[in-house]
Order: sequence, then structure tokens, then C-alpha cells
Amino acid sequence: MAASCLALLLPPLLLLLLLLLLLGAEAAWKRRSRGRAAPHVAVVVLGDVGRSPRMQYHALSLASHGFFVTLLGYCDSKPHDELLQNEKIQIVSLTELKRFAVGPHILQYGVKVVFQAVHLMWKLMWRQPAAYIFLQNPPGLPAIAVCWFVGCLCGSKLVIDWHNYGYSIMALVHGPSHPLVLLAKWYEKLFGRLSYLNLCVTKAMQEDLAENWGIRAVTVYDKPASFFRETPLDVQHQLFVKLGRTYPAFRACSESSDPAVERSAFTQRDLQSGLVTRPRGRPALLVSSTSWTEDEDFSILLAALEKFEQLLLNGESLPPLVCVITGSADLGVSLHTSSSGLDLPMKVVDMFGCCLPVCAASFRCLHELVKHEENGLVFRDAEELAAQLQMLFFKFPDPAGKLSLFRKNLQGSEPLCWEESWRHTVLPLLVDT
Repeated sequence: MAASCLALLLPPLLLLLLLLLLLGAEAAWKRRSRGRAAPHVAVVVLGDVGRSPRMQYHALSLASHGFFVTLLGYCDSKPHDELLQNEKIQIVSLTELKRFAVGPHILQYGVKVVFQAVHLMWKLMWRQPAAYIFLQNPPGLPAIAVCWFVGCLCGSKLVIDWHNYGYSIMALVHGPSHPLVLLAKWYEKLFGRLSYLNLCVTKAMQEDLAENWGIRAVTVYDKPASFFRETPLDVQHQLFVKLGRTYPAFRACSESSDPAVERSAFTQRDLQSGLVTRPRGRPALLVSSTSWTEDEDFSILLAALEKFEQLLLNGESLPPLVCVITGSADLGVSLHTSSSGLDLPMKVVDMFGCCLPVCAASFRCLHELVKHEENGLVFRDAEELAAQLQMLFFKFPDPAGKLSLFRKNLQGSEPLCWEESWRHTVLPLLVDT
């Protein structure tokens, strides 16, 4: 059944691909013969643009330095407002094949890859020729090969931004010896070497690409965008009051006896002076964002919270703890461990941008971002995380405690934001435009 379905589907798909190549080559030749246009860059994400902050930042940085940018990807969630309002950035929506469910999974996957290749090639061919094609990897199958081929036809230089290895993510589901995983690794290694320029997110990945893949890459660390900053207390109060209308955990434990005071669980505002303060005995607020992927074990946090609750019931001097998935908080938790051990959690970058201390799950290159006992703590299991929560929240809020110290260290560090870092590391590499 699978073989017959594949036999029926492949000929028309290959014919369509050949037709696209002929038409695209003709169009590319005509565009190139007209002379060089204004500098243009295509930024490609074979995923949701709104959940790809690093590629959005690339687009914004390119636009701020005079490039016209076409950002291609799936438009499932809303990108940053800065991106939508920038006149030099055009977002082109890619179509995702979601409902093809004929035959076994291997056939479905094959058809999806062929469709993505044809569709992406079509979208790239019929746009203004780009000086560079910036591509996020993963996912790189089939995008690396398609972008390289289009670059050959249109004279574009392929820039791969290595966030991780696609095969390592597949291995979490199928196992490292699965034929699809081995094929994906061979594909990434082969086509990754054909790029003009390679960027990566850690020095550990830079070394791994050089030693095991024969690829020279430039490390461009994730940095918080300029709009990530510590939230003013009055804005926090507005948010908590708003959330309290829907979620009881954000409401004050009891109604205020003073009608001139507006209270939430974490803040209170004098309605006459407008002054916002934090009340004594307030709960602590813990935040942990997640992508719900295989390399994030949320059971570690849940087990640690159960141990924390037991300590509270045993009479320890600890505050009630409210845990949310996003928002202003006293402490952040990262459970990301990386399928390859070579990338860093973007959530921690953003938390540090807001001067939020972090407890982070340990893995190979985490030290490049989280400095243990300086801007946060590193844990290996639920027992260690529970002990850290107990230590950080003992006699909370304590101005002389470790939590306050970590926050002060972050406030005083003044690290480079994304735009400054990009200008120093990436811009000098784009020498031909």
C-alpha cells in the first residue's frame, strides 16, 4: 500500500519540482541580468516565526543597518510589534502541510519533506534576489539544501545559524541508531559544509562543528532584545491586579480594610499618592517558561515543588509559593537540557535581560550563560532544586539573602543587548554589501 501510494505521488511532485526549477532559473537569470538591486536579505525559518525570537532579532538588526528583509516562515503566532511595524521587513507566510495522513509515517514524512522543498523553493525563487539567505537550523531538512540551491541560481550567499542539531532532536524520539536519524545527520553534515557563513550559539558548538563536522562557525550568543528589561513595580501591580480578576492566586488573601489601598497578592498601591510597595508576608513568585519539548523534563520542577510544600507544612520559615509559566517574578526556573548539549536556553537569556535570577538544569555548556552562585544556581535533579528553593526563599523576602544578591549582580552587570552584540560580531562578516 505504501509503495503504491508513493509511486502515485512521486511522479507529479517531481514533475512540479522540475517545472519550478526551469521557471525559477529563467526568472533568476532575468533578475540578475538587470543589475544589482538594493541590498536584500531573506531570513528563512521552517517553523513558527513568532516562536523564533533569534531570527526575528536577525531581521530587525539587518533592517536597522540598511537591508531590506524578507522573513519567510509559518505565521502561527504573532511576531514582535517592532517587526510588524518595520517598513523594511516583509513577512511571507509559508504553508504547512498538516493534514496529510495517508499510509505509514515514513511515507507521510517523505511527502511532507518534498512539499516543503517545492513550496520553499517557489517562495524564494519568485522574490527579489537576496544578497544573503539567513537560515535557522534546525529545522534544516529540507531547508538547507533548498536555500543552497536557490543561492546557486540567484547568486545568494547562504548563512546558516546553528541553534542545535536537527538529528539530535529526532534522536530523542526515534533513538540515535534509527535510519531517519542517521540520514538526517549525514544530510546536515553534507549540506552544512556548503554554506558561505556559519553562526552558532555557543563556543562548545563552535568547537564541535570544527572538530566533528569540518565547519568553521562564529559564535553569536543569544542576548536579550532591548525591550527585555526589569519591570517597574507600578507596572507589575497593574499586571497582578489584572491577572487577579481571572486567577485567584494573584488576589490578596483578604479584602483590604482601607478603601484607599488597592491590593494584589504581591503588591499594594496607595490610591491617593499612587505609591506601589510590596507588603510584608507576601508569597514568592516563581516563573518557568517552556516549549514542552523532549529536552525539558517538567517533572523535576513538579517534584521539587512537592518537596518545598512539605517543608512549608513542617513549619519551615518559607513563604507560600506561586508558580506560573510566564510573567514578572522573584525567581526563574529553566529545565532545558539540550538534545545535543551544545545550545543554551533562550528563556534564561530573556530572564537575565529582566534581571531575574535563575535556577537552571545542568548540562554541558550551561556555564557559558549561567554563572553558579553569581547570577543563579545550577541543579542536577529534583532533590537539588528543592534544596535551592528552600535556601533562596528562607525568611523571604530577605534583602541580605542570596536571591537579592543575584538580582543585584544582574542589575549591575549591564551586559550587551542583542543589537550591540550583533553589530560587533555579525555585521563585519557581511562585507560585500
